Amino acid sequence: MGNPEGGIFIFIYIIVLAIGFVALVKGADIFVDGSSALARIFKVSSLIIGLTIVALGTSAPELAVSTLASIQGSNEIALSNVIGSNTFNLIAVLGVCAIIHPLPVNDRLLKRDFPVSIAGAFLLLLFALVPALLGGNLAISSVDQNVGQLTRWMGLVLIVLFASYIFYLIKISRNKPDESNDNEQLIPAWKCILQIIIGLALVIGGGQAVVYSAKKIAFEMGMSETLIGLTVVAIGTSLPELVTSIVASRKGETDMAVGNVIGSNIFNIFFILGVASLLRPIGVNMASVYDIAILIIVSIITLIFSFTAKTINRKEGAFLLLMYVSSVIFAVLR
Repeated sequence: MGNPEGGIFIFIYIIVLAIGFVALVKGADIFVDGSSALARIFKVSSLIIGLTIVALGTSAPELAVSTLASIQGSNEIALSNVIGSNTFNLIAVLGVCAIIHPLPVNDRLLKRDFPVSIAGAFLLLLFALVPALLGGNLAISSVDQNVGQLTRWMGLVLIVLFASYIFYLIKISRNKPDESNDNEQLIPAWKCILQIIIGLALVIGGGQAVVYSAKKIAFEMGMSETLIGLTVVAIGTSLPELVTSIVASRKGETDMAVGNVIGSNIFNIFFILGVASLLRPIGVNMASVYDIAILIIVSIITLIFSFTAKTINRKEGAFLLLMYVSSVIFAVLR
């Protein structure tokens, strides 16, 4: 006979999971409405709002998980959470959004922000391999073998680059304000900000509830901690991006939907890993190097899809989802 107490706990965690999903969906809805309304008031494009406010807000779970993991010395969680989340954002989130509704990709995003995201992944790979390259020792015996380290000076470089990028976005948004309808009725700025705060609180709280309950359900069902980390933690902390982008896409805010994903990926690599490695140097094993390489490859493929008719269509979205499933299977088998 099974453990009745275990069954009761699983039932409770399923309820928490459901509540978390409701909070995520409702929070994302409020968050997108508040963000787009604020953009109209200040005549800032939805793309810029997606790349900054929305991206930074939905990446809060990754920031909390990775910085806490870094402080506690859990290097693999700190790094794999960011890499896994970025991969999920890029090919799972955009894949789902494109299947629901073909995603037009802003030309500025293609020429400016997408390359920054890919450059960040390349820079991360270079930083990870610096010790091995300088030492001339790339002989690998195991995927768990430590091959490098994200040092404090590397973290500082990442943070400075991120600050420069945000400063540039703010500067160009002022120089080239978004066109808006002067006759359009605008809601007060304080109400927009209140919507953003409430929506963000629901998104983050819902995301945490989903991660916590999913981890508990996984443990109760006897899943390994490694498998939980590869799936629940990376996917769970990316749920805000997934829900927010889907809601934005359904509301016709496609610039915000795609900008949220690309902005979150830039935020994750440059700011989150920058802060985490600045707090405590992060060791990099060969498995993480493989995962960074996979992130670079899927980033380039997604960029190519985006250039075709400046849209990610439903077939390309399905292919992106298939790539994500394949990457998870590879990680599990590895």
